[in-house]
Order: sequence, then structure tokens, then C-alpha cells
Amino acid sequence: MTEKKTMLEKLKKLMHHFTLSLDDISVETSRARQLSIRTEIDRLRSNERYKEPKSLIPFGGKIYSQNDEDGIIREIFNRIGTTNKVFVEFGIGNGLENNTLALLFEDWQGLWIDASSDSITSIRNHFSEIIGSGKLAVVESFITKANIDNLIATNVKHREIDLLSVDIDGNDYHVLQAISCITPRVIVIEYNAKFAPPVLFCMDYTETHMWTGDDCFGASLKFLETNLNKMGYCLVGCNLTGANAFFIRRELVTNKFLEPFTAENHFEPARYYLSGYASGHTPTYETLARSLTMRVS
Repeated sequence: MTEKKTMLEKLKKLMHHFTLSLDDISVETSRARQLSIRTEIDRLRSNERYKEPKSLIPFGGKIYSQNDEDGIIREIFNRIGTTNKVFVEFGIGNGLENNTLALLFEDWQGLWIDASSDSITSIRNHFSEIIGSGKLAVVESFITKANIDNLIATNVKHREIDLLSVDIDGNDYHVLQAISCITPRVIVIEYNAKFAPPVLFCMDYTETHMWTGDDCFGASLKFLETNLNKMGYCLVGCNLTGANAFFIRRELVTNKFLEPFTAENHFEPARYYLSGYASGHTPTYETLARSLTMRVS
């Protein structure tokens, strides 16, 4: 009996050490991946095409965006200034990673829309104070061409806003085209980087579309450049991972951004392997809610 007990204790110790070893391996693997991503980003940014002072790529940086969108958005408004600091973003996930959360720390206000009931519930529970203050409106809805304009008009009282961010993994362009109640100065919209210029691709509108992780989503950069130009917007850049394109109203771009404002000049290929690099510690609702509460007060 004593011998069996001794063997069990030895086995428990062995398993404990084995678990610790796996944890160590996991930590080191994560560190190695972060270093690899950072090294690759630095290598890409050293390219001569990004050394032009008006390029947005060198300003990319992550606070709460998925990739480097936060830094690019900040630099755009450094150049053109802000008016009312109002944003609208749809496709905001759980509220911890999107293109406008960081702006709330800089005294912006706006509207979030998402179809996920779980995400919206979490956001409402954890950001209740800033929502109650009127600085942030949160709406749960599956977005379509038919409902988007009313969803925005009901919650945003400004005709002109500083920023509109669109990321719904599918009908992005079609929904954008259906918006008439606001005039954004800046538009951030996801593009399908599989289709490089001069390809003009846009998926057909399907009201019930749900992205399944394949290549049937959104529109090519050339399609967006061509059609947003008709709406009065110029393409001024893309982010390094080839996920989002940045458009600015034509009258605001003069001498401030890299010309020509074409997909051929600004296209970034799909570099989704760069996604997931860390920006400080892991974001949590608790930390954000406390910080936002301090900002509100």
C-alpha cells in the first residue's frame, strides 16, 4: 500500500512538471511568434515605397484594432483635423477589438452596431456607464441594405460625421451604398485582397449572407476605388495586412496624402499572417470600463 502511494506521488510530481513544461513551451512559442510578426512588419516598412512622407503605412499601430488601423486612423485625423468627433462602426465584435474603441479614450462619441446578441449583451453590461452618458449608443441588429439607414438615423443626430467604419464580411459595399442619412469625412472599409488591381470584383448582394471563412466576401480594392470615387471619396491608403482601405472626401485630401489615389498605387496584398500581434497586455472589459468611467466623470 505504501509502495503504491509512493508511486502515485511520484507520478503526480511527474505530471506536474510535464504540465509546467508544456506551459513554458506555450509561452515561448507565443513570444517567438510575436517577435516574428514584429520583425516582418519592420522588414516590410523598410521598403522604399513606404518612405514617402505622405504614406500612411509607417504610422500604423495597434491599440484596440485588429491590426494597425488605430495608428492610421489617428494619423489621418492629424492631417485633416476633426469636426464633431462622431463615429459609426458596424461589425464591432465583442467591443474589445475594433476600429473605434481607442477613439473613446480621446473624447469621441458614436454608434456601434453588431448582429451578435452575446457581444452586444457583454458590451451593454460592461460599458453601461458610458452608454448611459450618451457617448456611446449600442444596437443589436443584423445589417441589411433595407435597415442600415434607419439604424443610423435613429441613433446619430449629426448629418456630417468624422468616421464611418464598415466590416461585416460580405455585403460591405452594398450596405455602404444604402446609407444616405450621414456624410462621413473618412470611411474605413474591408476589401478582398485576393483580387489585386485591376480586377473589379464585388459579391452579389445576398441579404442573409454569413461569411464562412472562404473567399466569397466583399469587394476588390479596384472596385471600391472606382465606385467610392463616384461617391466623392479618394483612396488614400490601405493597412499593412491587406484588410482595410481608407477613403477620404475628395475636398479634404489636397496635398496631404500620397497620390495617385488609385488601387494600383495603394493596394496591399493579403498578409493575414501579421494579424494577432500583441499591443501591451490582453484587453479586458474591467480595465476598459474603469478607464471609460474615469473619462466620463
